[in-house]
Amino acid sequence: MLMNRRWLLVPLAFVVGCSVANAGFLKRPFQQEKISQEKVQLKSATTQDETTIVDANAQLLKPEEANEVAPDSYKVKVETTQGSFVIEVTRDWAPNGADRFYNLVKRGYFNEIAIFRAIDGFMFQFGIHGDAKLNKIWSEAKIKDDPNTEHANVAGTITFATSGPNSRTVQLFVNLGDNSRLDEMGFTPFGKVIEDVAVLGKINMEYGENSSEVQGRFQAEGNTYIKKRYPNLDYIKSISFVEEQK
Repeated sequence: MLMNRRWLLVPLAFVVGCSVANAGFLKRPFQQEKISQEKVQLKSATTQDETTIVDANAQLLKPEEANEVAPDSYKVKVETTQGSFVIEVTRDWAPNGADRFYNLVKRGYFNEIAIFRAIDGFMFQFGIHGDAKLNKIWSEAKIKDDPNTEHANVAGTITFATSGPNSRTVQLFVNLGDNSRLDEMGFTPFGKVIEDVAVLGKINMEYGENSSEVQGRFQAEGNTYIKKRYPNLDYIKSISFVEEQK
């Protein structure tokens, strides 16, 4: 943050565990927080909805099977509580990231996913699941880094958060400004918003940066926690392919 902004995902996950001492960036730009095994424990469900969520996400219980190679290019429609926008993914930009995102979309991972970190002019971050059990499983499903390309973290691009080498899992962020300084820090974009860009500016930014404990508790307790902590957050309602993928 020139203001001591944190890495995306506290070591994105979104997020990243480094320190950025430049204007407009959190101390930890796009990182994903490293969560201890003790901390990421499934909390006992207290409502019927919570007890049935695992059944609804059964195909997400085995990340090792989410290993399909994505098409060279594909588009997805992102439905949010503020409207929808379309992302075009280009696999050549970041093959590992494009493949992971493709598999998550195909398996219906993005269902009522909180946009839990949103900073005006910087980025908004999402990817922690509402089901704590899935967070525990996917926190270990890391993918290898993609090398830096000529495609920068400019406004509208989407990138996986990271907490260090080869640590990307499911947290992502959409750039809301020119964050090209992140290019050399392991943040390699894999796609860009190509339709309805104006929706990006409608995402609720009132909470700004998260307190240090937020990501850990969110992963451990799911949407039960984040909805109480930040009641006015916007959500990713769903992400689906614009055209059916074979």
